[in-house]
Amino acid sequence: MIIVRSPLRITLGGGGTDLPSYYRDHGGFLIAAAIDKYVYITLHQMFQPGFIVKYSEMERVDHAEDIRHPIVRTAIKLVGCPDRIEVASMADIPAGTGLGSSGSFTTALLRALHTRQRNVISPHTIAEQACHIEIDLLSEPIGKQDQYIAAFGGVTCFAFNKDDTVDVKPAPISQEVLDNLEDGLCLFFTGFSRSASAILKDQNERSKSSDPAVLDNLHYVKDLGQSSLKALIAADLPRFAALMDEHWQHKKKRSGGMSNPKIDEWYDIAMRNGALGGKLIGAGGGGFLMFYTENKRRLLHAMIEQGLQEVRFRFDFEGSKTMIQ
Repeated sequence: MIIVRSPLRITLGGGGTDLPSYYRDHGGFLIAAAIDKYVYITLHQMFQPGFIVKYSEMERVDHAEDIRHPIVRTAIKLVGCPDRIEVASMADIPAGTGLGSSGSFTTALLRALHTRQRNVISPHTIAEQACHIEIDLLSEPIGKQDQYIAAFGGVTCFAFNKDDTVDVKPAPISQEVLDNLEDGLCLFFTGFSRSASAILKDQNERSKSSDPAVLDNLHYVKDLGQSSLKALIAADLPRFAALMDEHWQHKKKRSGGMSNPKIDEWYDIAMRNGALGGKLIGAGGGGFLMFYTENKRRLLHAMIEQGLQEVRFRFDFEGSKTMIQ
């Protein structure tokens, strides 16, 4: 029995600049934080020939190429794996909620398969293989941050270079600031789940066609990511929160599907009740609202009155990890 976990993530600044259609021409930058909510993959040897794959559905097939789940099928083909294997996935948070579950799933699956094959593999290689599967082989219109932050963990800066390489550095933030940031950030589930692909496909196509509005927006968001890092280094968390709000206002302009009237209403209520800044996590359209506050009790009371569920979290500094083998 092999059990692997990969963390989910929140983006702290610069989100959207990790799309290949943008960074291959302009370079991208963002800060992300892994959190202690995970996707788990178990890999188990069976006596009977074939493959069993359990996720929201269950498949039993004789050959790997017959597996319907595209990531599982492609990862097994890439890494190699004998039959008589059962693969199962579980997650602390549902998919489609903006916390990067697909990247976490893919990195955890790859680490499990490599562990089964006794391959020694670095976080960087795991992240690149996950990006290769989702972006190159499956043609998903997504960026690279989810795979990288899931593989590395921590509160981490990523520079996405024009040649497709990625520079990874821990954010140079003091422990005191990290503790205060962790204490002041709040996540609330909106109740809306969605696939990021439709929203990201629109942005991706507009980036590829050099749509001036999208490019100017992403240039500005990249600058906001750099400014957010500077605010965190300077221990200026109210400034960081204000930049998060500014990022959200610009993010909504990239696509009409980013928000909806109910999300806007909840956001305004939060800002009137102690939130210093916030945004919707992920591609948009649903998932989790994240706020920074220095008056957590007031904000929690207001959001709970609106029927929103808080999800408490801490930062994860381990990244993708084999728990049992």
